[in-house]
Amino acid sequence: MEIVVKASDLKYKYPKDIARRHLPKFAGKPDPAPFNRNDLYEILPMFSAVMTELGTDDGRILHLLEDILNENLPGFINTREMVFDCLVQSVREHLEWEYRPEP
Repeated sequence: MEIVVKASDLKYKYPKDIARRHLPKFAGKPDPAPFNRNDLYEILPMFSAVMTELGTDDGRILHLLEDILNENLPGFINTREMVFDCLVQSVREHLEWEYRPEP
């Protein structure tokens, strides 16, 4: 099941790089192309791919992805495949921690 994320699903507003919107976007790994964190046209397919990988359309997870991208993703993680891997792993770790049974 492919999850499609729309701009209206996001909690933050992102600028659009209109001049580059026609260029290919993230469609899966491998993809060593640079990722533009400040371009809605880059962000939507990335979030769609991550949500599909996680198998969820939960808006809370989507908003967590946005928080990770905007607040926690180190600058050296700069290719599409690196961003994808980091977002997937970060959400999985968050969910494991959140749902960890108390001792």
